[in-house]
Amino acid sequence: MRCYEFQRDKQTLRMRLTERPIPAPGKEQVVVRLRAASLNYRDLIHLENKAGRDVEGIIPLSDGAGVVHTVGPGVEGFASGDRVMANFFLAWRSGRFSMAYHSSALGGPGQDGMLTEYAVVPASALLSIPDYLSFEEAACLPCAALTAWQALVVRGNVQKGDSILVLGTGGVSIFAVQIGVAMGCKVYVTSSSDEKLKQVRDLGTSGTVNYKTIADWEKEIHRLTERKGVDHVIEVGGAGTLSKSMACVAAGGHIALIGVLTGFGPPDSSLFPIVSKNASMSGIYVGSSEQFAQMLSFFQSKGIHPVLDRVFEFEESPEALEYFASGSHVGKIVIRIS
Repeated sequence: MRCYEFQRDKQTLRMRLTERPIPAPGKEQVVVRLRAASLNYRDLIHLENKAGRDVEGIIPLSDGAGVVHTVGPGVEGFASGDRVMANFFLAWRSGRFSMAYHSSALGGPGQDGMLTEYAVVPASALLSIPDYLSFEEAACLPCAALTAWQALVVRGNVQKGDSILVLGTGGVSIFAVQIGVAMGCKVYVTSSSDEKLKQVRDLGTSGTVNYKTIADWEKEIHRLTERKGVDHVIEVGGAGTLSKSMACVAAGGHIALIGVLTGFGPPDSSLFPIVSKNASMSGIYVGSSEQFAQMLSFFQSKGIHPVLDRVFEFEESPEALEYFASGSHVGKIVIRIS
């Protein structure tokens, strides 16, 4: 089979197309023939070694969708030809998160990912793809969509009529917009691009702010919310944007701390606003298979389709990652595995 690997090139890593034998399923395992995979910022972190993780020799990407190729002994509920996708954390089925689950994260240290023609995964980590979704759309869900669901629904307990601030227009952010709009919330989005903001307005947002033209964008959010602030913040920037997110959150509100787009450093301001506002902040790292199933049910009931910015072919995978790194996209970037 063909697959990509992270391979060292002097001081950096690169993705190299290579060949491996098609894996055989073990007990309670399934071999999936992949049809599509999608990119997340985590993949760029690995490639540029921003977090110091050892992924040399690992197949990249955590998100993929395909069909069941073969099943191993003891597998129930899946058969050859079934359309499936795997949870980001193969071992997190339900309940509270455990640090032990980190080693089961697809496309990370010690666990091959989905940029391959065939992958072997535990049957317990598989979910069926709803009929209304294509392989390309389904491949967008395991990381970004479930992260947004965890942030808003599971940890944020979002309610109809709540207000949500979404930073940026990447995968997690756009799914947060779609979930919020579908639940009857007022959703506000920031971006440095007026063209991107025009696209998100078409998704039903209540307000947008260009943070390049309005440097004090937290004040604009206060104006848009009649100086109340927002009930939920989808914080994907990290240390560089956290102070403004704290300024935007309403009393008793919730900040979902998700991304590190501005780096891994400490925040540049006091965390006391969280205390003074009686607000809360949660660290969000994807979710369990059980939560994934709940999210799929919601998506299907609302007819939510992922926003696909661009689809690359398998042989164009390095170019897909370069495009992702440019930050030009709105929503998800997908690689078709034909």
